[in-house]
Amino acid sequence: MTEPEVKYVKLHFRLEIEDDWPPAGVENLWAVDQGDGTVKLDNVPWFARGIACGDVLAASPDEVGVLWAGDVVRPSENCTIRLIVFRDGGSGAARQSVLDAFRQLGVGGEGIERFGMVALDVPPTADLAQVQRLLDHGVAKEWWDMEEGCVTAQWRALATS
Repeated sequence: MTEPEVKYVKLHFRLEIEDDWPPAGVENLWAVDQGDGTVKLDNVPWFARGIACGDVLAASPDEVGVLWAGDVVRPSENCTIRLIVFRDGGSGAARQSVLDAFRQLGVGGEGIERFGMVALDVPPTADLAQVQRLLDHGVAKEWWDMEEGCVTAQWRALATS
């Protein structure tokens, strides 16, 4: 028996712009079509809030076939953390060193040159307390600024303890 072909789709998110941020009104992310009106997100979001890689979302096409994100149907329990990297002006090497440091803690992610950003995908299996300590340390040292794009109850519970 062969595996059914995975169908990737572009899922569009409308963004709320405040103080000229984010720099676009729509973000497009890759997702896997689940064949039932839902998709499973396969990207770390750069700007969309309240979603994380692995979340299953309702999705519906508009009149021209553009697929738009609806509500989260099943959360992945991953967290999305975004960093603006200040060290070395957010250079490629600086972004890569940030990704390498978090990778050692079981955290994936990617960087984007245009904004000197790193988007982290924090799975529930990572040592969340260690991840939070590293994030706080980097903020304190002014290596980066941080935004919690999507966090879980487990993440929030550790942050308040």
